[in-house]
Amino acid sequence: MFKLSLYSCPTHESKYVEETHTQLEEGISYLRHSVAPYTAWCQDLYVNAMPKVERTVERGRESCEFLKNPPPGFYPRLGVIGFAGIVGLFLSRGSKLKRLVYPVGFMGIGASLYYPQQAVAIAKITGSRLYDWSLQGYVAVESLWKDNPKKKKSGKKASDKSEASNDMPVEVHVNSGEERTMK
Repeated sequence: MFKLSLYSCPTHESKYVEETHTQLEEGISYLRHSVAPYTAWCQDLYVNAMPKVERTVERGRESCEFLKNPPPGFYPRLGVIGFAGIVGLFLSRGSKLKRLVYPVGFMGIGASLYYPQQAVAIAKITGSRLYDWSLQGYVAVESLWKDNPKKKKSGKKASDKSEASNDMPVEVHVNSGEERTMK
């Protein structure tokens, strides 16, 4: 009879053989690897855009509900504001700037007649933003028009001034508020 050992197991000789890829599989693999950055970009775009789209859809639903059950006097007010915009279009003959400013301005005036509290809040915010923008523009223009401090005046007087200024002590202001004189 054939006896089996209790402590040893028969050895099986196995060998791993990697399957060769076909040309179609290699083409698909190359395509997936080359498109991976674009799909990641699309996924990031989707993740960032989806909450905004959902908020827009929710606002649209709320607007539809509001228009289904408007407060009393809403449509006449809306009509007056819209009519003010149309009057602004008729009065804005000429330049393109007038065509933009007049209707928006007339509609703003009409809306401010019916909603004065909201108009005041918007005017405050807009005024502060316009003030900030004008300051930024002023600083930009000022920096463009300032004289270059490194310019030297030609002639003998400039050299005399530079020699005389070398003898005078210079005051240097440090951030801590101390003053030091250096020569």
